[in-house]
Amino acid sequence: MAGYDHDHSNDRRMLAGALALIVGLLVAEIVVGLAASSLALLADAGHMLTDAAALALALVAASFARRPPGGSWTFGFRRVEILAALANGITLALVGIWIVFEAVRRLVSPPDVHGGLVLALAGAGILVNLAAAGLLAGPSRNSLNIRGAFLHVTTDLAAFVGTAVAGALILVTGWNRFDPLASLAVAGLIFWSSAILLRESSRILLEISPGEMPPDEVAEAMLAIPDVVEVHDLHVWTVGSGFPALSAHVLVRPEGDCHEARRELA
Repeated sequence: MAGYDHDHSNDRRMLAGALALIVGLLVAEIVVGLAASSLALLADAGHMLTDAAALALALVAASFARRPPGGSWTFGFRRVEILAALANGITLALVGIWIVFEAVRRLVSPPDVHGGLVLALAGAGILVNLAAAGLLAGPSRNSLNIRGAFLHVTTDLAAFVGTAVAGALILVTGWNRFDPLASLAVAGLIFWSSAILLRESSRILLEISPGEMPPDEVAEAMLAIPDVVEVHDLHVWTVGSGFPALSAHVLVRPEGDCHEARRELA
């Protein structure tokens, strides 16, 4: 439990640092996006608002998840992190839909876009999101909750790269439709990230067996233990990130040592 608490303490520190970076950039992006009349920046500001909310939600969920089991909460609060990941997947999808709608509208009637301002803030956004992604990259490998926040940040990073390209092209050509085209590329990245989060969180909430623990292979491994003759009513699921669970009815031959078999199974 001490190692587990340490991991969650580190997760919270990384999330708090990334949240501070994203909120600072969000304020700057809204101001410059309005001044430059850039949909790519305003659309990404909307996405970054969900990033800030996602990071805050992940931070709260990580705090809940470290609470020990007790009372009717026999598994503790680990599923709170999965609910946070599901919520982040849904918000990503909603933001993507809004961006597509606005991009199509601006392709039809493009406003003037100040490419220089767009390019300058996009460069700042790349640096800030690189720093935030660096903070979350390690913890995201072991936690779906942190992975949700990480995907929010990395899609923003890619979006800022697209925005920088659009700003440069507008400066060179004066063709303002590069801005909504960049927004459509952002939307594609957002939908991809949303699909990953929704798929993984739904698998856990529906208690589908983990991909690395196929029930047939688990049953075969259990049957390979001496004196085990039958395994049925097998259930394999995931309580939370890094916390697989299993239940089964195991029969041991009458002359076998059931206590030794139980130790081997454990």
